[in-house]
Amino acid sequence: MLDAVVVGAGPNGLTAAVELARRGFSVAVFEARDTVGGGARTEELTLPGFRHDPCSAAHPLGINSPAFQAMPLGRYGLEWLQPELPMAHPFPDGTAAVLSRSVGATAASFGPHDAGAYRRLVEPFTHKWDTLVRDFMSLPLTALPRDPVTLARFGLVGLPPSTWLMRRFRDERAQALFAGLVAHVMSPLNGFASGAVGLVFALAAHAAGWPVARGGSQSISDALTAYLKDLGGAVHTDHEVKHLDDLPPARAYVFDTSPTALSRIAGFGRYYEGYRYGAGVFKVDYALDGPVPWTAKEPRTAGTVQIGASRAEIGAALHAASREGRAPDAPFLITVQPSVVDPSRAPDGKHVFWAYGHVPNGWTGDLTDAIERQLERFAPGFRDRVLARATAGPPELAARNANYVGGDIACGAASGLQLLLRPKLSLFPYSTPHPAVFICSSATPPGPGVHGMSGHNAAKAVWRRLRQT
Repeated sequence: MLDAVVVGAGPNGLTAAVELARRGFSVAVFEARDTVGGGARTEELTLPGFRHDPCSAAHPLGINSPAFQAMPLGRYGLEWLQPELPMAHPFPDGTAAVLSRSVGATAASFGPHDAGAYRRLVEPFTHKWDTLVRDFMSLPLTALPRDPVTLARFGLVGLPPSTWLMRRFRDERAQALFAGLVAHVMSPLNGFASGAVGLVFALAAHAAGWPVARGGSQSISDALTAYLKDLGGAVHTDHEVKHLDDLPPARAYVFDTSPTALSRIAGFGRYYEGYRYGAGVFKVDYALDGPVPWTAKEPRTAGTVQIGASRAEIGAALHAASREGRAPDAPFLITVQPSVVDPSRAPDGKHVFWAYGHVPNGWTGDLTDAIERQLERFAPGFRDRVLARATAGPPELAARNANYVGGDIACGAASGLQLLLRPKLSLFPYSTPHPAVFICSSATPPGPGVHGMSGHNAAKAVWRRLRQT
């Protein structure tokens, strides 16, 4: 009998398996698709030689992850590549604000009244980031806070809505950039703790950048898999799990799945009935004949580029998708251009690029034209560079990755109390009604992102149980 079986070979499932194997437990992972990866995959979606990331491509939380930092993933091929700028946010007038590794350079890209305000916002936390990120991404019941005073100060700043925090800024440039940071988790700008979301992304950039993985996000999953196998763990692909009986006997079962799938597989009925799924996304992967022709110079060297002309435009796009049930006319876009720093991702002189906008959960329309109209506002001539495109709306995203219910790439709405208390209001979020069954997906704290910390935290709950039995 195995000590633990993990269902789902995404970053959280693989991390949970590694953490258990490192402690001497026998572990096997079962994945429905023919390759590992979940939200960290790389595929030729458009043309031969163009290697795209179907989901996550830039990894501010990955390079900052305490779980990943404790593993020798570099030995297994993971290499972080840092673009010259972590992120840029262009404006219609041809200028741009930036999120730089330097706090000073970031502040200088805002209006003169907001440079000092930004410094005062982030500098109390930048020098304590290493302990803050560990405290922020771990639960009190899995690890005691290392710096409870700084964590409390962070909570006072971040728990109110981001609209409150943005009152510190007088200029549209700072407000729009910060609104875009909040929108990365598809949360309305006036949501509970949305200020913390923006602040975490900003601090992560100042601490370690927003890198891409050389060769694509698949490198993260492949490194975790290789490390797991060296520890004696097994990985089985092409093995869809519909019932617990589809799995071998084990002392514990750990699910890197949505709460909906776990309830269906384990027979939990309506246990997760109150869990909410949020807005979906519509994503386009592009093969380009050259770099994106940004009008502003800063986005040309940035790994990630946010597209939203103003805080109001960004807020309206989020509200349309998450509250009004319609696709926005001017979608807020998150775009990533990995080949500005990793030329191996495309043939010589060519580029890969992706963009996504928010749409209602389960939306079945086509946002391609609206996305490209937005891109043309800030990069005139963009369409002339397109060699091929691969589009994926909510149905296609959910078909590729069952955790993306209705196209929700966060595996559950990251808004309201559910941003912090997921998948249920509980002191033991990784436990389930069955004492031997656990959940470790991004439906559990600390939530979405390729960082493995949900798997890391869940593994702690699992090995404590295994040592008691």
